[in-house]
Amino acid sequence: MRKSNEDNFDPILNRIKMTLDRLENKVLSPAATLNTQGIRRIPEDHLEFGYRQSFAVDTDRILYSRAYARYIDKTQVFYLIRNDHITHRVLHVQLVSKIARTIGRFLGLNEDLIEAVALGHDIGHTPFGHDGERILSELCQKHGIGYFQHNVQSVQFLDQVERKGRGWNLCLQTLDGILCHDGEIHNQQLEPMREKTFEILQKEIASKKADPETKLVPMTLEGCVVRMADTISYIGRDIEDAIRLNIIKRSDLPKESVRCLGNTNGTIVFKLVSDVITNSFQNSFVAFSTEVSEALQQLKVFNLERIYLNPKIKTNLTTIKSLFVLLFERYLADIENKNHSSVIFTRFLEDISSDYVQKHSKEEIVRDFIAGMTDQYFLRQCPENMRPEPLIY
Repeated sequence: MRKSNEDNFDPILNRIKMTLDRLENKVLSPAATLNTQGIRRIPEDHLEFGYRQSFAVDTDRILYSRAYARYIDKTQVFYLIRNDHITHRVLHVQLVSKIARTIGRFLGLNEDLIEAVALGHDIGHTPFGHDGERILSELCQKHGIGYFQHNVQSVQFLDQVERKGRGWNLCLQTLDGILCHDGEIHNQQLEPMREKTFEILQKEIASKKADPETKLVPMTLEGCVVRMADTISYIGRDIEDAIRLNIIKRSDLPKESVRCLGNTNGTIVFKLVSDVITNSFQNSFVAFSTEVSEALQQLKVFNLERIYLNPKIKTNLTTIKSLFVLLFERYLADIENKNHSSVIFTRFLEDISSDYVQKHSKEEIVRDFIAGMTDQYFLRQCPENMRPEPLIY
């Protein structure tokens, strides 16, 4: 039997929550997003009687999602490598959260919203990182369902797939920050586009699926901070991983960038975080200084050319691509042939809501299933003789 709103009401806890809500008005920046401003597509009256604030609820829902648990075996940059010190996706989102909350605290922003966006922003990533994303995008285009974008897929998982197709009913501000994180795009300054609705969110999702070059800007300053923190968290960390794997040497780093930012992850993060706080304090935008922005952009170009596009880390790319094609076509045929013994039925579609099935084509269902896989689960679905062997460092 469903509990009434009164069953969730504790006068002491509710009074504490109301005190915290009032305190936000006093201590947070006028540019911050208050918990009382959180907007859900479907109102949940029981949350008003509970004691948790809106964006703290979102953080908890993301943390307890099945997709979050799968971060543990999702590639960040380097896949099919046995080395316990190489960054995986789960560590990356934690680093983004910590860096973004540090910046947010100094700017007087809502750390609950920052944490929710940071922890959820990469949930839509495929197995095998950006290479897997590009391969799956090609398959999605081939089958007429638009480009695959991991930020769009993050919203898809949290809003449409989780909880057996019911979704988590997260706040608009959280979903918007996740959609608009675009950490690969370089911005010296970001100012939020505040007037958004769920209808605008859906239009932006459709635009991004039709054209990956569509530029999106978060609706909150907290979302802008996470977008900056995404870059700050990965730029130096990827360099350290590449050095550890003998892909580059520290002496290879561009000298102009090193003079400004240093040559270790620690100095790079410290310099970038300090610069953002200094240049954003008491402003309606988040920004780097010109000098630091140029040094960061130079470092991003270096990472792209010397690390992300380096053939040394793509030795298994042809095999991975053939396996994506194999699985996509297999699961598509399984749905068409109603092969209920297939894992797409037993591990994904079983007990899923009829609403999800009605809203999604068979190609979109296959996309969602494959995108949610961890690297190892993906490989276990493939013929054993086709699985590439990981390198040991």
